[in-house]
Formats: sequence, structure tokens, C-alpha cells
Amino acid sequence: MTSRIHRTARSAALMLACATVTVGCSKPPSNDAASKERYNAMVRWTAHGVPHIKADDWGSLGYGFAYAVATDAVCTLAREFVNARGEQSKFFGPEEGRLEADIFHKSVITEQALAHAAARVPEQMADLQAGYVAGYNRYLADHTGEQLPASCRNQPWVRPIEAADMARMGIGVGIRYGLGRSPAAIANASPPEKDKKVTFGAPPAAEDATMYGSNAIAFGKQATVNGKGLMLGNPHYPWSGGSRFHMAHLTVPGELDVMGVGLITTPFVSIGFNHDVAWSHTVSTGLRYTLYELTLDPKDPLAYRYGDETRKLTSRAVGIDVKQPDGSVKGEEHTTYYSHFGPMLEDNDLPWTRERAYAIRDSNLDNNRSTEQYLKFARARSVADMLAAMQTSQGVAWVNTIAADRQGTALYADLSVVPNVDEAMLEACASTTVKKWGPWPAVVMRGAPDCEWRIDQRAQQPGILPAEQSPHLVRDDYVTNSNDSYWLSNPSQPLEGYSPIIGPERTERSLRTRAGLVFVNEVLKAKQANRFDAQRLQDLLFSHRNFGAELLLDDVLAICRREPKRVKVDKSRVDVTKTCEVLAAWDRRQDVTSRGAQVWTEAWPLMSTTPNLWAVPFDAKDPVNTPRQIDASDAKVREAVMLALATATQKLNEAQIALDAPWGEVQYTERNGEKIGIPGGAHATGMFSMVLAKLQPGKGYTPIVTGNSWMQVVTWNDRGEVDARGLLSYSQSEEQDSAFASDQTKLYSMGQWLKLPFTEAEIAADTVRSLELKGS
Repeated sequence: MTSRIHRTARSAALMLACATVTVGCSKPPSNDAASKERYNAMVRWTAHGVPHIKADDWGSLGYGFAYAVATDAVCTLAREFVNARGEQSKFFGPEEGRLEADIFHKSVITEQALAHAAARVPEQMADLQAGYVAGYNRYLADHTGEQLPASCRNQPWVRPIEAADMARMGIGVGIRYGLGRSPAAIANASPPEKDKKVTFGAPPAAEDATMYGSNAIAFGKQATVNGKGLMLGNPHYPWSGGSRFHMAHLTVPGELDVMGVGLITTPFVSIGFNHDVAWSHTVSTGLRYTLYELTLDPKDPLAYRYGDETRKLTSRAVGIDVKQPDGSVKGEEHTTYYSHFGPMLEDNDLPWTRERAYAIRDSNLDNNRSTEQYLKFARARSVADMLAAMQTSQGVAWVNTIAADRQGTALYADLSVVPNVDEAMLEACASTTVKKWGPWPAVVMRGAPDCEWRIDQRAQQPGILPAEQSPHLVRDDYVTNSNDSYWLSNPSQPLEGYSPIIGPERTERSLRTRAGLVFVNEVLKAKQANRFDAQRLQDLLFSHRNFGAELLLDDVLAICRREPKRVKVDKSRVDVTKTCEVLAAWDRRQDVTSRGAQVWTEAWPLMSTTPNLWAVPFDAKDPVNTPRQIDASDAKVREAVMLALATATQKLNEAQIALDAPWGEVQYTERNGEKIGIPGGAHATGMFSMVLAKLQPGKGYTPIVTGNSWMQVVTWNDRGEVDARGLLSYSQSEEQDSAFASDQTKLYSMGQWLKLPFTEAEIAADTVRSLELKGS
């Protein structure tokens, strides 16, 4: 392992040089002790707790950055470090999948994996990460006992970290959509014992599929009022835990000046902007892994056939400390198994029998280029630089990249890491026994030599697709993505001819994808005022229009008028007269003042599964406008529509939710006992502005699970200066006792954005607190 991976903070007894609540902060007189300090960073917080970290070197930048993140999220960070170390069972007990998660992390993230992760970290980022470790530990040294937030105060699991902890967490983020799909399947995999009945676990849960998504739109010079680039970043990520975003501005004069957000678990800006480029990400349809079906030796379930040879599985024993019911901790040993493809897994969909078993190979387990990739993004001067960065690093793990630059060029690219598997191999190697893994599409291939991922010397990693075979598009009008595949990034120039491992082509798009395309083209195809500026783009998202209702509610209401209003649901009759009246009066938006959105939220997902629903089916030649129109001529379709309305009515009545209650009273978050109405709605109902929460009887749609999180609209004025607006829907801190736990959430509820201070003058004018940090 390189020395960088072992770099740690040398001292926790550090000097706090200056803390003020004024705009300025003067440095203390120079002395011998101060001159020996390794790190020196200035953190200035502007309104709503946004930290601007400035330092003359990368280590100091990381030092101040970690301190700023910990100020808002120390408990969340500490918990994530526990998870990455495989110590959840030690502190919180083995229940709720924690034991399996510990086994998974300790087994998969090995010393070899840590060494590989460090091998391609640029010097600047290695210094930043070392400083980050020291800065986090400094925060803990400065805040002991009662000074920590209530959720982790005086807890033994809040403790200093070392460089390996950062690496473990980084690997865990990278394999989220591969090995991380189901830690339990890897932890629980074991060979069958003779004459013993085997009980399998469940495959990955279906609700996981709703947790991650995003919208992004980038405009070029032909589509903007002033000919500059313009972009909307709108990731949909969880409102709690380590996958929350955190805002920050990072500056090393002459080397770096970037602002935006990173996940709490990722120590850099992953979505944001600099003086010349703005970018965002959406989760890609590309598969990060393939499953391999192994034919086992009939005499040995720990051996498998590979061509003409027989290979033995290997095993890894890991020690897990487990908290007992009496509070004591007991050590346990658990074993996981590996083929040369990767770890073995086992659940109901993928049983380990005496004839066959399954392994998983994850393309991102060997991706050690993420820090290099995001350093290049942060320092890019144009869309061309962004594209070149992806082509030369291939470090984007599992997202599309959408960007716009000051010159007025827009970029879409899915140059994420995927296996080098083409359509011919998928057909030739496909398993005939498994087609699906839980809710996920599964590529299951025979464990044979001719089914190994192809090696292309142009790729940055053996076994992944080279950049030359991945889709991208550069245009002067616009590109967009809302989690469907690359195919319709711009309908005027469909991207086709790529491996199915990246995503489908010429297939039906989601209502959310179609909504984004329709909303954009309503403006661009108008006779007047047919270009975008920042305000119009903000309004596109914050209008909270329900495209599904705009497209289909008239058809539903026509059926309402035609059919009997008393509908049989199970053994009861439900009157939908008021339901139809509420829908007719609904403004077809999901703003806090909208009334009736809850009916559509419950009814449309039921209607959408109706066989032969569409009067006009999907047409690949008109993918934005099809399918459309409910086929009201079909009696079974009419019956299904009425049943859906009645079922939705019954569910809302039983949950004590008024059909016509304002949406902000029905969907909300609670902060310190205060209810804050949350606009937006479920993507499955046709919302572009996406917010997801489960209906809680007697309460409503709360707590918010995921959806609109970080929102940014970035452009450049006529002088070429950055004009950036943004908002973090759930605010900077998850801690209820923080001053920044709900302030931005209230702005989001009211439809307001922040003007983001980026220049020195803007920061100085808005600074409310500053802190100079020196330490070693």
C-alpha cells in the first residue's frame, strides 16, 4: 500500500486562530509555532450556512473542507465511517441487515482494494484527502462531549479517522450499483450441505429502485437569450443519511475555484460549476456488473467448470464484533466465497445448489480514477475539456454527465464505467435459467472463457468499454436526461448503435423524460420569446406541472362522466362522485396550494398497468408524443380506470386524507415540530419535479424519502461572469438542533432560490461568520 493511504493527522491539539461573526478575520501575529503548522485554511460562511473554503495549498483546502462538512454533518459522517469499516454490528447490533453489511464491507474492501484505490489518485487530491482526514479529526478535537449534536453526543462510535477510512467509503460509493445492490446476498452465500434443506434470502428490495434518479438540461447558444450556456441540475437523492448532498465552495488561488455539492460521503464537488463550465449528473441506465452462472463439480460444490478445467472457489474469513442483547460485544467469524469473476452470491433468485451457483463481477470495483476525473471536471474550461476528461480518465462510475459552458455549448455523455460486453456476446452467453434479479434487469452469462469481458487496449481499465464505444452528444441547442437511456438526449439526433449493456434504444420513454422534452420544446418552438434564460429555466422546474395529468386527465374525466359513480372494491361500494369533481378542479400541478394531487398520486399508478390502455401506442418514430390517449372505447379499460379511482378514494379515506386538501398539507416534512409543505410529486404519476414519500395513515406523504435535492441553474451574463442560483431542498444539516436544518427547506416550499455568492466581492458582502483554521 502506498504511503498516501496511510497518511493521517499528526496531532489533535491544534490552535484555533480566529473565530468571528464579522465579515473580516485578521490573522494572528507570526510566530515560530504558527509557522510550523502544516495546514492553514480560511472558511467563510455566507447565508444559509454555505461554506467557502480558501487555502493556498490542497492539504489545507481539505483540512478546512472537512471541518466545514463536519460542522453540518459530523454525526452522519461518523455513522458512514462505521459502516465502511464494517462495525455497525459492534455499535448498533446485528439486526436490520447490519451484520450482512459488515461482512460485505470487510470481505470486499480488502487491503489489496485499498492499495489499488490509491494507485491513481493525483497528488493534489491525495494532499486534499490527507488534509480532510486531519480536518475531520480536528473538528472532533474541538467538539467533545456535549458540544456534538444530540444524535451522536457522547457516542463511542464517533472517533478519529485515518486515510483508509476515506478510501473504504470511496470504494463503497463506487460499487453502489453493482456489488452494493445486495450485500446480504454476498454475506449469506454458502455451499449447500448434503441432505440439508437450504433457506434462501430475498433478492434486492423493489423500493430501492425509487431511491436514486435525476433530471438535467443543458442549453447552448441557439437556445438561450444571450447566447451563453445555461444548465439545470436537478438530482433526486435521499433526504436522509450519507447520500445527502452538502454545499461548498473550494478555492486554491490560481489552481481551483469550484462551487456546488458533493455527497456527504465524497470529499469534493461532484455537481457544480466554475467560471467557465457547469455540470450535473443523472443516474445512467448502464449496467455496472454481470452475473455469472457457474456449473459446479458434481462432487464438490466449491469447485466449478471453466472451459476444460475445474477451478476451486476461494474463501475469505472475516471477524465481526457483534453487540449482544446485554450490551456486551462478542467476536464472530464469517466466511464469504469467491470465484475468479468475483464474489459468490445467493438469494431466492440466485440459489446455490449442487448443480449451479452465481458470481458477480463489478466493473467499478477496479475503478480507481474517480478523484482524477472530478479534479479534471473542476478545472475544465469548456465542454470540450469535460468530454476529454471523461475520455482520458473514464472515472465516472455510474452516471450520465450533462454540461454547458460559457461559450454556449451543451454536452450529454454516458461515458460511465460499464463492462465491455456487446450484443452478440449477450446473446451467445445468456443463461437460460435466470432473467431477473429482484426488481433489476439481470445480465446472467455462462461462466465460460468465451464469456469473459473483452479487453480493449483503448480503455482505461481491462474489461470495460473504451470511450470510443460510449455515447455522447455536443450541440448548440440543448441536451437532456431524466434517467432513461442516452437514446433521446435530443430527439433531433437520436443516439443509436451502442451496446445494450449501456441502455435500450427505440423504446418507450418515461413520463418524466417526456415531460422534460415537452416543457423544453414548448419554449423553443414558440413563435415569440422562444429562448431560455435563468428565470425561465427555474420556472420550468418550480411550476411543478404534472405532465401525466396534462396528458391523460381529460380522458379520465370523460370516463368519469360516462360510467356509474358507485364502484365495487373488494366487498364494498365506493362512491367516486367527489373524486371526479376534485380531479376536475385540480390545477394539474403539485405546488403546495394545489388541491387534488393526492387522488392522481394514488390512482394513476393503478391505471398505468391496465392492459391495452393506450389508444395510440408507442411509436419509435414519435417517441416524445407516444403512447397517448386512454382507449375509452374498451369497456375493460373504462372499468380499470373507475376501479383505480375507487381504490385511490378508499385508500385516502382510510388514511384520513381529504381528497381536496392542499398538497402542502398532505405532503410535508417536519422540522422541530413544524410542518413544512413540500411541492413536487412522484415520477410514476408524470412529475418532472420529483419528490417521493409513502402515504402514512393519519399523516400524509411524510417523511420525504427522496426527490428534488440539490437544484442549480447556472449561466453567464453578457460580460461572461457566472450567474448561479441554487437550493438544497432539505437544507445543509440533518441535525434538528442546527440553525441550518430547515431554512432552505422553507425557501423550497415557497418556490425561492438562492443567488449563490461566487466571486470574492459577492462572498465578502454575504459573509456572516468566518474561521481561520491552522493545524498539523
